[in-house]
Amino acid sequence: MKIVEGTVVRAKAGRDENRLFAVTRISENSYVYISDGDTRKLASPKKKNIKHLAVTKTVIDLDGITDKRLKMNLRDLTVTENESEV
Repeated sequence: MKIVEGTVVRAKAGRDENRLFAVTRISENSYVYISDGDTRKLASPKKKNIKHLAVTKTVIDLDGITDKRLKMNLRDLTVTENESEV
């Protein structure tokens, strides 16, 4: 599945393992920037390698979204079988 801004992903490795994030920006060289509105705010997203992420089919509209709203959206998601390996 192609990753676009707003795609919900699950971290497969690192300190953030098994946490849900939204892709806020796509970088070159297979990196994306992710935020969750809690530990990683929209103003300071984390740079993460795509191979350390499991992509879901869920996409969140990030236009005008706040950290609080992003945190609530991710908390309400239940992602189990919608994941695919990149």
